[in-house]
Amino acid sequence: MSTKPNIIVILNDDMGYSDIGCYGGEIDTPNLNSLAENGIRFAQFYNTARCSPTRASLLTGLHSHQTGIGILVNDDGPEGYAGNLNGKCVTIAEVLRENNYRTYMSGKWHVATNTKTVNDTWPIQRGFDRFYGILGGAASYFYPGTLTRNNENIEHEAERDDQYYITDAISGHAAQFIKEHVKEHPDQPFFQYVAYTAPHWPLHAREEDIAKYAGRFEKGWDRLREERLERMIEKGLIDSSWKLTDRDPGQPKWDDVEDKAWQLRRMEVYAAQIDRMDQGIGTILQTLKETGQWENTIIFFLADNGGCAEELAPGAGEARIRRGIGRERTKNNELVAFGNRNDILPGAENTYQSYGVAWANLSNTPFRLYKHWVHEGGIATPLIVHWPESITDPGAIRHTPGQLTDIMATILEISGASYPATYKGRPILPLEGKSLINIIEGNTWPSRPLFWEHEGNAAVRLGQWKLVKKYPGAWELYDMETDRTETNDLAGVHPGKVAELSKEYDKWADRCGVIPRDKILALKRGRPSDRKVNS
Repeated sequence: MSTKPNIIVILNDDMGYSDIGCYGGEIDTPNLNSLAENGIRFAQFYNTARCSPTRASLLTGLHSHQTGIGILVNDDGPEGYAGNLNGKCVTIAEVLRENNYRTYMSGKWHVATNTKTVNDTWPIQRGFDRFYGILGGAASYFYPGTLTRNNENIEHEAERDDQYYITDAISGHAAQFIKEHVKEHPDQPFFQYVAYTAPHWPLHAREEDIAKYAGRFEKGWDRLREERLERMIEKGLIDSSWKLTDRDPGQPKWDDVEDKAWQLRRMEVYAAQIDRMDQGIGTILQTLKETGQWENTIIFFLADNGGCAEELAPGAGEARIRRGIGRERTKNNELVAFGNRNDILPGAENTYQSYGVAWANLSNTPFRLYKHWVHEGGIATPLIVHWPESITDPGAIRHTPGQLTDIMATILEISGASYPATYKGRPILPLEGKSLINIIEGNTWPSRPLFWEHEGNAAVRLGQWKLVKKYPGAWELYDMETDRTETNDLAGVHPGKVAELSKEYDKWADRCGVIPRDKILALKRGRPSDRKVNS
C-alpha cells in the first residue's frame, strides 16, 4: 500500500450554500453529514459563481481567466475567453500523474469547447488515466448527451439501459475505479475527481427519491429560510447578528402562491437529486472502507456555484437540440416538454425544468443573489474536508476565508508534489492559491485579498471588507465581520476604502487577463475598434 495519501475531490453542480443537512438544510444527506461530523467544515469558502470557471480554477489552482475559461466554454474571442483550458496551466491530474499517482475522473468536464471530436482539451489529454462522464454542461439524467468513456462516445449505453441515471453511473464508476486501482496498482496512490451533475437542471429524479420529500417543503420558502438561518446559527456557521436578506423582490410571499403543488414538486425533485448524490457518495465511502483505503484518503466536498435562479422558458431546449447536446425525444421516443410549465410536474425524462428563483433564494439562505453573481449567494460554498489520519478535532468549523485556487495548493502539500514552472516544454503560470493545511490543522493566516469576476460582476475581499458590484451597477462595500449577508452598503461612508480596494481589483484584473464586460459585449457585436483593443 502507498504511504502517500489518496485524494478525492467531489464537486456538485448548482447547489446552494445551505441545502445539505450539515449546513442547515432540510435535505437528507447522511453521508455528507458524517463526513462533516468526523472532518471539518469551512464556513467562508468560495467558488467562482459559474460552472466552467469553477472547474477551471479548481483543476488548475489559477483564476479561470488565466486558464482560457473567462466565461463558459464558448469561444468569446480573446485568449482568456477562448473556452478551453490553455497551455499556460496544468491540472491537478497532470501534476500528480508526474508524481506516481494514478488519476481517475467520473462526472462532468465542461472545460472544453469541442465535445464532438477528440482533442487536447479532453480529460484523458489533460492528465486523467481513466474518464467516465459528460464533456458538456447540462444533460438529461436518463439519456445524457456527450456521454464519454475515455475518448469514446458511449451515449448508446444509456439509450439501451432502461434503469440508467447519470448520478448513479458517476458514483458507480468512481467506486469501480477505486476497486480496480487497489487490485491493479496497490503500490500507487490515486487521485479521483468526482464531478456530479446533480442538482443542475433539468429536474430529473427517480420517483422513489422524490416521494421521500412529499410534504417536506410545505411551509414554503419564507418560513423555511427563517428556520434554516436558525439552524445555521446553532451550528456555528452563521453569526447571529447577521440579518437574513429579504425575499427576492421578484418573488411572491408563499401565502400568495397559487400553483403550490407545482412549486412544491420543483423543490421535491431538486432535493431528490441531492439525496441520490449523497447515496452515491455513501457507495464511494463504503468502497474505500472495503478496500482498506479509508484511513489514508483525504476527501474534499464542495459546490461549483450558488443556487441557480435560472427560469427555463417553454422551448428553452431548442438551442441545445440545434447544438447537438439536447434531445428532442426520450429514449422511448416521447417528445420532451422543454421549459417551466406549471401544467406539467417535473421529474420524468420527458420534462426539462428548473426549480427557479424563489427556491434558489432558499438554497442560498441567508445570502443575496445566485449563480452568475459574486455577492455571497453566488460564490459561497460548503467545503467539507475529511481525513481520518490527520484531523484531530472532528466536527470543527473553520471561519478563515479561502477560495478554489487553494485546493491545488493544498493537494500539492498533501502529496509532496511540486508545482511545475514548465510542463511538456510549455511555461506554466505561477500558482495563485495557498495551502489550506494550516487552516485544517486549526491555525490562521494573515488576511490576503481574494478576487472574483464573472460577466462584469466583480468583487475583492480583504480582511473584514468586501467590495462587490452587480454589473453594470456601482461598487458596494460591506463589513463582512458585522454584515456578511450584505444588507448595509457602506460605500458612501468609506469612499477611501472603496478607492483602495478597487485599485487592488484593477491590478488583479489586469494581471489575470480580465477584460471589462463592455469590451466583451462590443467584441461580440463585432466592432473593429474593440477587436483591435483586445487583440
